[in-house]
Amino acid sequence: MEWTDEGIVLGVRRHGESSAIVELLTRGHGRHLGLVRGGAGKRMRPVLQPGNSVRAVWRARLDEHLGYYVIEGLRLRAATVLASSHAVYGVTHLASLARLLPERDPHEDIYEMLDRTLDDFDDIGEAAVHLVKFELAMLAELGFGLDLENCAASGETSDLIYVSPKSGGAVSRAAGAPWRDRLLRLPAFLRPSGGGSNGWSDQDLQDGFRLTGMFLLRHVLEPRGQGHSDARDGFINAVTKYRAKVAVP
Repeated sequence: MEWTDEGIVLGVRRHGESSAIVELLTRGHGRHLGLVRGGAGKRMRPVLQPGNSVRAVWRARLDEHLGYYVIEGLRLRAATVLASSHAVYGVTHLASLARLLPERDPHEDIYEMLDRTLDDFDDIGEAAVHLVKFELAMLAELGFGLDLENCAASGETSDLIYVSPKSGGAVSRAAGAPWRDRLLRLPAFLRPSGGGSNGWSDQDLQDGFRLTGMFLLRHVLEPRGQGHSDARDGFINAVTKYRAKVAVP
């Protein structure tokens, strides 16, 4: 058995004296592990860092075997990522989300979205927006997508500013007014209109993380006996501190 694919490094663990077991999210073969001979050595260590994009050749005698990787670096983001705490937390959290996908099951749209998200960590606010959208996409990929296109109560498609915590459906301003204290807020950057080029505020970021966080816990994490990763909390705290700092006149 042999295939060649592009992948994103999710994690690495040492195996023996010099080898490493590498976990990739690949474009066409999903989340896939393989053994890299010499993967713990100095030459390969910079390549096998979480968040890096690589080209991988996987070989095994049988498809169900762990197999061996031969890996070549394509975009080595790790050096840039390590320069900022929010990016370190963000990449770690994104990897933990990708691990929710079943092994060896292709999810090309998620791969493409992860690739774009990892390329946009320079701006901390935009990184936060992309991370919320990635969490939302993961909910949909795992079968728990939220309906944010139409009002769950009236069917309207405009002025959607709330989300029902029960159904996960959007709710319009008018329909949600009597129950606004019980509804989740739908941030501007998740509305059908998109909110424009600067369509988010600090409150929007908080609302976005609260929204996706609640549904991830309820539908995905708690049924598996898990909670949110420490990296998610670290990323949110880093964003909050940074935004508070730059807001000081």
